[in-house]
Amino acid sequence: MKVEAGEARREGRGRGLALVCGAGVIWGTIGPAVGVVHERSMLSVLTMSGWRALAALVTLAVVVLIRGQFAACVALVRAHPTRILGMGALTTAFQLLFFVAVLAAGVSVATVVALGSAPVLLLLLHSVQRRRVPGTAQLVTVSMGVAGLLLVSLIGVGTAGSAPTLGVLAALGSGAAFALSAEVGSSVSQGHDAVPVATGTMAVAALIMVPAGVTVGLVRGDSLVATDAATWAGLAYLGVVTMALAYVLLFAGLRTTASGSAAVATLLEPVTAVAIAVLLLGETLTLAGSVGSLLILAAIGSLGLRQEVPEVH
Repeated sequence: MKVEAGEARREGRGRGLALVCGAGVIWGTIGPAVGVVHERSMLSVLTMSGWRALAALVTLAVVVLIRGQFAACVALVRAHPTRILGMGALTTAFQLLFFVAVLAAGVSVATVVALGSAPVLLLLLHSVQRRRVPGTAQLVTVSMGVAGLLLVSLIGVGTAGSAPTLGVLAALGSGAAFALSAEVGSSVSQGHDAVPVATGTMAVAALIMVPAGVTVGLVRGDSLVATDAATWAGLAYLGVVTMALAYVLLFAGLRTTASGSAAVATLLEPVTAVAIAVLLLGETLTLAGSVGSLLILAAIGSLGLRQEVPEVH
């Protein structure tokens, strides 16, 4: 019986890691989708973020109604009002600061600093909480993931920004926001279904992003709506798939996957972006990109061999 229970736990942890990896793969499609929407419309990044958050919230609300989980959403908010507000605010900060970093320092720098700093920050946070130095296996996994991310980003997506210092600071803020949102999300996800957790998070994010997008658009005189079906389809994809679905997968995975492991697993995002660039956009995969992708995959593979159990706070 003990052997069967152990195997069941390992299967559950493996499934959780696979769900988080799924979220990372989906997030890797954001760049190309945003590029298409931006090319076909005059929508600013902030306006796109507002539409994206609104589409995610509407989708999740429909799922909640279909599954009869309204009571579960109410119970979740009553049980963790501060954490739900924090997760929504951190999710918003992660996205907006990342966009600022891209504009100020370029895609490569923003990606390396933001995504690479998240697992490092969580490793340090957990070391302080546990009052012990990280294990060798943890250090090797995080080092492989960050090194792989650095090599993948050497492919040279985009150009350098005009304010590199601001960009690096924004990227660090973005990485910290993602790390903290994963840490809080891990604890909340232990006792609640992923759909209500994602719905609460997206509700807060939409309450911040939608008014901000409208206000900034009106002040700058930017367009607030798309003018063709393809652009609306792109916005719908960004909201329904890269936010609603991806965050449900993330929170479902966090039930059995520690936040630090999840941060490493989501490094599949740049690997996916590279695969899309090579397979669909005709770009050439460099040696650095190949080695970096293999390092990230090796780091994620090592997580499957020594899954950490998420801590309940």
